[in-house]
Amino acid sequence: MGTFSISSGLRGDNLRMVGKLAVVAALMFGFGYALVPMYKAICTALGINVLSLSERQPGASTANGQNSQIDYSRSISIEFDANARGPWAFKPAVNTLNVHPGELTTVMYEFRNTQDRVMSAQAIPSYAPKQATAHFNKLECFCFNEYTLQPGEVKQWPVVFVVDPKLPRDVKTITLSYTFFEVPGKNVKQGQAPKLEAEPRT
Repeated sequence: MGTFSISSGLRGDNLRMVGKLAVVAALMFGFGYALVPMYKAICTALGINVLSLSERQPGASTANGQNSQIDYSRSISIEFDANARGPWAFKPAVNTLNVHPGELTTVMYEFRNTQDRVMSAQAIPSYAPKQATAHFNKLECFCFNEYTLQPGEVKQWPVVFVVDPKLPRDVKTITLSYTFFEVPGKNVKQGQAPKLEAEPRT
């Protein structure tokens, strides 16, 4: 009789323990299930989940995915011209590019000293038509800087520019022209070691 009472008591304790564990498991499952909507609600209230908020607004992601400073409604043809006043090679990497006003663009220019002597030279830009000059903004350019090149040396320089969206709409083509000429009185005889100038960033 005593053994039966002990066994019944242990079985009752086990059942109560199993019941408690079942309740704890159910609460944990419910908490985990509710965690996602709770997180979204908290982030929405605090303004943390900005990406989700923008995705809920129709057309917001499309509008925010484009640079509002770029005028995609029109294209401008940019022609690149290079003139070398002397026995050396000077050319752009491309002759023509179509860009949107407000779009950041980079074009490389190459200069090669084809002579057997050291030389110093610099470039001066010009624009056509003249009315485009005020709307052609160069963020980086090699113009107006003097360079010293060894015999056969090749250098490449970038031109980084943006066409102002305020450019008159009747202007469809802009020509950027560079004239590279040797600096008078700066010739260095072969065999001498001139001081090379650092690449400029304007």
